[in-house]
Amino acid sequence: MTETFRIGIIGAASIRGKELNAVLAESPFADASFSLLDDEAQLGQLEAVGDEVTFIQRIEPSAFEGTDFVFFAGSQDVTLKHWRAAQKAGASIIDLSYALENEPGVLVLAPWLDEQGRAGSSLNLSTPAVIPAHPVAVALGLMMARLQELGAVTSASATVMEPASEYGNAALDELHQQTVGLLNFQSTPRVIYDTQVAFNVAPVLGAEAKADLLGSEARIRRHYSLIAGNTLPRVAVQLLHAPVFNGHGISLEVEFNQPLQLEHVEAALGGEHVDVILGDADADAPNNLNSVGQSDVMVRLRTADGSTNATNRFWIWASIDNLKFGALNAVACALALRKLRPQGKVQ
Repeated sequence: MTETFRIGIIGAASIRGKELNAVLAESPFADASFSLLDDEAQLGQLEAVGDEVTFIQRIEPSAFEGTDFVFFAGSQDVTLKHWRAAQKAGASIIDLSYALENEPGVLVLAPWLDEQGRAGSSLNLSTPAVIPAHPVAVALGLMMARLQELGAVTSASATVMEPASEYGNAALDELHQQTVGLLNFQSTPRVIYDTQVAFNVAPVLGAEAKADLLGSEARIRRHYSLIAGNTLPRVAVQLLHAPVFNGHGISLEVEFNQPLQLEHVEAALGGEHVDVILGDADADAPNNLNSVGQSDVMVRLRTADGSTNATNRFWIWASIDNLKFGALNAVACALALRKLRPQGKVQ
């Protein structure tokens, strides 16, 4: 008999919730029964789940009854308020809000690295919830796992450019309003950032900012450390906020213990979840625009000195669709949890 899972998405009206909804509709869970849930402000809003259209409903404790998987894609406050009810109902919990990082037993997962034996080995029936690893941490993990197959990596440093969509619709709106205001010589709103982010790459945000740039940087570093364990090279991470709507950019400098040819490094990096762009065509270069809608890490390489000679130092420029890449990792986490529910709940 075919398994039919019941899936709840909390924060279905958020930008993460919408992207997760779209990814689930094209995943092995496409035939599941979905419940879209959110706070009072979003009630009654119509959303599509695959070919079906449904209403966003109020989050009630009874909404979790009979649910196999609950994705928390809204605010951290909402996650903290409702996750225990979902757990009590027997649902497997996937927290995209990062609210449960300090809860005992909660695991940070990157199943694509788990395929290589580097993460997720502690996942078991007693795991209360899982957190999909930050998309940048997953991208770095995939790249470093393949690079180290060429030889010892003696150093690696990444400067990451963060988009406004990491902080939700309010941050997107404020970046847009700041841009329009500056072009019209008007005052600009600063509720989310407490500083000017339009036309500006910001290493820090204002003291009253609701967005937490330093917290995001620490999360990338922490998640990478967790999924890398003792098997992947360490990577130094610096996070900057860029005046773009979507897509992380990653400038990664790596140094090996021996000289290598560029084409050998390109060949090692390419594969599942990583798309290496060859040549010099500007139209194909990894960037925020080209990465939107892409499922893979888009990568381009060059030698550190710009020559074609063998060298031990390389620059790697990578870009990812932060929303889609993160949603795909969340679905991969649910598929890992599904193995702990081999019978499912046949409806």
